[in-house]
Amino acid sequence: MADSQITLRLARPEDARALLDIYSWYVENTTVTFEYEVPSVEEFARRITHTLQSYPYLVALRDGEIVGYAYAGRFRERAAYDWCCEASVYVRRDMHRLGIGRLLYQELERILRLQNIASIDACISHPNKDSIKFHSSLDFERVARFSKCAWKMGRWVDVIWMQKILRDADTEPEPFIPFSKKGDALF
Repeated sequence: MADSQITLRLARPEDARALLDIYSWYVENTTVTFEYEVPSVEEFARRITHTLQSYPYLVALRDGEIVGYAYAGRFRERAAYDWCCEASVYVRRDMHRLGIGRLLYQELERILRLQNIASIDACISHPNKDSIKFHSSLDFERVARFSKCAWKMGRWVDVIWMQKILRDADTEPEPFIPFSKKGDALF
């Protein structure tokens, strides 16, 4: 990667086609995501807009081309969960192991800390040694395993949850700051 530099920016709805070009392979060929059908460009653009109301949604560019993305989302609907989020990262297949996912997650984490998020969770299909190794390298710890809870590609799939604690859990948290309130200042 010495010949090209990776830059990050916020995702925009007009990025939906480029993000789908990355995501569609995972939908159609893996159990990394549990979607059966590739969403439409319009649906993906809606998801970007919706996510940015509360959480960061980042894209990685190499030579001006989107090669990966990461975003956070609500963990659960109840207000008591406001300080916990779920994070996801997708990198173009030919760009794996170049540090793109790490760069995206590190920036995502930096922003989430500014939003007063206390923990980040990742739901990972199992087995998925690469994702488990990746999350472990970023100090995520395995906290749960659910057996045979998803059906995809003609088989039952387990999921594990990995978590990274960002804040002291023994103190009352500062209020959660939705990304849309301070997005430009946070990124």
